Amino acid sequence: MVDAAPPGVAGLPRGASQHVQARAVADALGTYAKKLERAEARRVAAAKRWGLRRVPLRAPAPPAKKPALTSEPGHLTGSGLPPVIVSVPTDEKVVFLTIDDGAEKDPELLRMMRELDVPYSGFLTDYVSRDDYGYFREAADLGAAMHNHSVNHPEMPTLDYDEQREEICRQQDTLEKEIGERPTLFRPPYGAYDRDTLRAAKSCGIRVIPLWAEEAFPDRIDYGRGDGKFHPGDIILTHYRGDDVWDGDMADMIRRVLDAATEQGFAVARLEDYV
Repeated sequence: MVDAAPPGVAGLPRGASQHVQARAVADALGTYAKKLERAEARRVAAAKRWGLRRVPLRAPAPPAKKPALTSEPGHLTGSGLPPVIVSVPTDEKVVFLTIDDGAEKDPELLRMMRELDVPYSGFLTDYVSRDDYGYFREAADLGAAMHNHSVNHPEMPTLDYDEQREEICRQQDTLEKEIGERPTLFRPPYGAYDRDTLRAAKSCGIRVIPLWAEEAFPDRIDYGRGDGKFHPGDIILTHYRGDDVWDGDMADMIRRVLDAATEQGFAVARLEDYV
């Protein structure tokens, strides 16, 4: 009995359908490879245009299974409470770029990150973001993730449990309305938290409390370890700021982070692929 030919190849000699299918697969792979080549050529051109010393490294494929997270030594922990982390457990040479609060809404940042195809995560505070959530919706549409950094940027341990819960849950509601997704990550302002913060965050749907291992500025990177280097899985903190506060702008800060990461053999990966 002769196998039925696939649609569109009826009447071909025996075995011809397999050749047709193989040719179609080869053509599809060739088209995909050309797309990758064009995308990489655009990144090379963008790196030159933005003044980077080298083209940023591409992050490896995300892990098939996200790593188990536990609170870093020295941080609060408890059964069922969100883990507090400064890095993600991984052997891959990846770091994660996170940008806090939302005070500066620089359109050049959106253009730079889109052209370089670099992932990042925002942690938004309502009182400085609310004048233009459209900016952060555009960032989200371009692939950035937006998470919770409270309503009013208080030092959380100065508030009681109910007040902390209001700061976190109300910003959850706002971000769900404005961005379209309910965050699962919360970064307490100043990195200050207590057990009530973790309890309140959990009650608002938060799964992880990402702090940071390094902080980036246009003129320097403050490393959290004595060796002055990135380590696999490190979370980098920076802020939405401009040259009215910094000695430089957000493009200068991104250049510094990307050049340092590339020179140390690290790629910037998407935090949400790992947590």
